[in-house]
Amino acid sequence: MIKVENLTKRYGSHTAVDDLSFTVEKGKVYGLLGVNGAGKSTTMNIITGYLSSTKGKVYVDGEDIMKKPEKAKEHIGYLPEIPALYPDMTVREYLVFAAQLRHKKGKEATAEAERVMALASVEDVADRLIKNLSKGYKQRVGLACALTGDPDIVILDEPTVGLDPRQIIEIRSLISSLRKEHAVILSSHILSEVQAVCDEILIISKGKLVAGGSPEELESMSKKSHELKLTVKGDEKKLQGALKSLGIEDEQIKDLKSDKEAKTASACVSMDEDKDIREELFYALCDARLPLMELSVSHMSLEDVFIELTEKEPEEISDTEAKDKDSESVADEVISAEEGVDEDKETTAEDGADNDEEVSD
Repeated sequence: MIKVENLTKRYGSHTAVDDLSFTVEKGKVYGLLGVNGAGKSTTMNIITGYLSSTKGKVYVDGEDIMKKPEKAKEHIGYLPEIPALYPDMTVREYLVFAAQLRHKKGKEATAEAERVMALASVEDVADRLIKNLSKGYKQRVGLACALTGDPDIVILDEPTVGLDPRQIIEIRSLISSLRKEHAVILSSHILSEVQAVCDEILIISKGKLVAGGSPEELESMSKKSHELKLTVKGDEKKLQGALKSLGIEDEQIKDLKSDKEAKTASACVSMDEDKDIREELFYALCDARLPLMELSVSHMSLEDVFIELTEKEPEEISDTEAKDKDSESVADEVISAEEGVDEDKETTAEDGADNDEEVSD
């Protein structure tokens, strides 16, 4: 459905997206995961045609998004982080208007508005002005708009921002149901949200794709190992000696400490995923006369993997600064197009002006 090839986007000396390549197939929910400023929103804006790339290609159902934007956008429904709503329209009026933009007329447009209102659970505010809605309801109206026309590809940038816990559960359920007939791309920095609904996760760091796969595959990719947490009755020096007798190095032993009041010692031991030393450890502790009070195994979570893959990433650019750069870049592209200057030698002046109009919307 979507093919991204060597996508790069630069703002002056800053590279927001750096040689990014991936594919999106129908029937799956894909999660774009990264810290603030990693390049998630920029990537989505390029995929949807809101921004042009510095270099690289994006194909939507075989159509180049920059060369044939109207044809490619017919397949896309997009919910930006801040939904582009008309505050003086009612919810119903706005969604009928959105359906008309999808080439539906009369009763067909009205029926489509009713369908997406039901999907996003906004029927109870259908006749209220959008400006009088809560942030959560505005987000859901934006989602309803993205679903208008039943697009093949649904792209959602932080879809649960501003929602209460019940609404988050409802939206997650809706996103999960969309995979039956659509390809879904979900951008978020909330790990639990991505893990709950996504079949595939793409982790972006400093504009680069650093990992991709199912949540289970990503967890197994971790350079770190599982950990044994244990507490024994006795002294920390004797515990350290018992661990070393098993060939465990000092760097594998963390949080070694004693509780003088309880007369216990505890430690956390890092081990290779394919190595289970619990039986050997039990006998070593018996030989050292260190009664085992507690033992647990902790495996690496998606959160651990995410931190590991992005731990060296400086958060130099805030979301606000990134959006300012996006706006400045689009404005520069339009000005250049009007003056007949084709800086990237791939985007026409007409494409640049079209992008500017859509960002303004």
